[in-house]
Amino acid sequence: MSKRNSQANKAAARERLRIEREKQAKKEKARRQVIVAGSALGILAIAGGIGYAVVQASKPGAWETAADAKNVTAPKNTEGTDGTTVVLGKPEAKQTLEIYEDSRCPVCATFEQSVGATVEKDVADGKYKLKYVGATFIDNADQGEGSKNALSALGAALDVSPEAFLKYKAALYSTKFHPEESQDKFAKDSYLLEVADSVPALKGNAEFRKNVENGTFDAWAMKMSKAFDESGVRGTPTLKMGDKTLTAEGSDNPPLTVEQFNAALGKVLKG
Repeated sequence: MSKRNSQANKAAARERLRIEREKQAKKEKARRQVIVAGSALGILAIAGGIGYAVVQASKPGAWETAADAKNVTAPKNTEGTDGTTVVLGKPEAKQTLEIYEDSRCPVCATFEQSVGATVEKDVADGKYKLKYVGATFIDNADQGEGSKNALSALGAALDVSPEAFLKYKAALYSTKFHPEESQDKFAKDSYLLEVADSVPALKGNAEFRKNVENGTFDAWAMKMSKAFDESGVRGTPTLKMGDKTLTAEGSDNPPLTVEQFNAALGKVLKG
């Protein structure tokens, strides 16, 4: 082989190597671009996800929206602004017993289980009227929704009749259905409807069911809760007649037995 041919072969080999290196460099550059682009998309996706989450978190929830509602659908058998005045009983009854309760309140459950039937009978007999004020502060303390949801369902029962309201309230507080304060069972419509099946006027009542599931009286419940907050009452159950608070003899606690209740009521009526 001549020296010239040998040099030409070497030059050709070098040229092929140069071309191959350029191809590899272009491939590597393209690969890096794909990685960078993918990373950028990933960052954008994460940022977008965070942005979406922030936007969603900043949106008012259903109960906040209900609390701010301008148009409130109030149940039948209510009075006053937004229907937050609930007074049950015979119009001719001269006295009115005010009762302040939170549906999740365990002490309210104790009161209703022991004294509730006595109050219901007194109201039916015209001994006094009953003014009900519902609270939802336990939800705020426990980050729940059961107090609000149960109050809305009580509105649906009141829309049926005062009697259905009283029976449903008694059922919600009963030993069979009232949950531990830490269990937010009333947040579920299905559970509220299960409780309602124990009340003849509500069992199979399509209108009642629709109002519970659609949250027809959610805004009313929030206005009622606001009425409680503005009442000056700080705990539940609280029982008042006129400007007097009913308490167990020798204490500041609510009466939790029939004997304590009758004694406290008698003292207020006399005095």
